[in-house]
Order: sequence, then structure tokens, then C-alpha cells
Amino acid sequence: MVHFNIVEKNDVEILRNISIKAFDDDLKKYGQLPPGINSIKWHTSKLHSGLYYKIMIDDIIVGGINLYDLKNGHFRLGAIFISPEYQNQGIGTKAIEFIEKKYNKIKKWTLDTPYLNIANHRFYERHGYKRIGKIKPSKNDDFYLYLYEKEISSQV
Repeated sequence: MVHFNIVEKNDVEILRNISIKAFDDDLKKYGQLPPGINSIKWHTSKLHSGLYYKIMIDDIIVGGINLYDLKNGHFRLGAIFISPEYQNQGIGTKAIEFIEKKYNKIKKWTLDTPYLNIANHRFYERHGYKRIGKIKPSKNDDFYLYLYEKEISSQV
């Protein structure tokens, strides 16, 4: 059964290793991983925010979710990553459902994802995200990110 818990210090190395495996396709396509994701420092800094969750199946950590509170009812989904052997099993959908239920007062969600990652585009669009633009994080290459947004209307 899939469940979600706040990341603890002893989870950091496991999550680092999972994230490297999960983003291996990005490394192959673009020659780079998401900035910092392969460092213990990155994962440790996320755990201090209280918005870093481990995705678990029974007692096994299979992935992570990193969120940012941008204030005024706006959260940024920094990353969802799942170990390759657990991908395409509905865990990403459960992760989206978890964060939207846990943070049900949030009215606006944003994220970015690499331009060639068609599977991510389809995944986020299937969950109500709309592509709103693109950014080029580096001047020195052809790499860019698509920006996505999801607005949650109030339930009346």
C-alpha cells in the first residue's frame, strides 16, 4: 500500500540514490540532472522545510515529493520522483492526490518540467495542469523547461 511520510535525516541518502535513478533519462537526454538533486546537501536542505515527503510502499521508500510554499495560497511542486522499478504503477497519481488533499487550502500549484519529457507533460495535463509558458534556465544550451499551472477553484 502506498503512503507518504515526512522525510527524516536517515532517509536522505536513500532519496538521493532514488532521485539519481529516477532522473537518469534527463541525464541521457540533456546531459544534466535537475540542479542539486544528486547532492546530499540538496536533499538535507529540503527536509528542513517540512515540505519533503517520502513515498513508501509498505516499509520501502520508492520516491519523494518536494514542495515549496510560495505564500498566498500558492505552492510549487519542486519534484516528484519515483524509482524506475516502481514507475507506471499509479504512484505518481497517488502523490498528486495526496498533496492536493493534504494542502486542500492551496488554490494555485505551479511546476516546471523539461521540454522533451512528453510523459511528464501528459501526466501533469491529465491531472489538470495547463502549460503556461517556458523558460530557459541557462544561456549556454538549447535546454528549456515548460511551465505548468493548476488553479483550484473554491468548493461551494
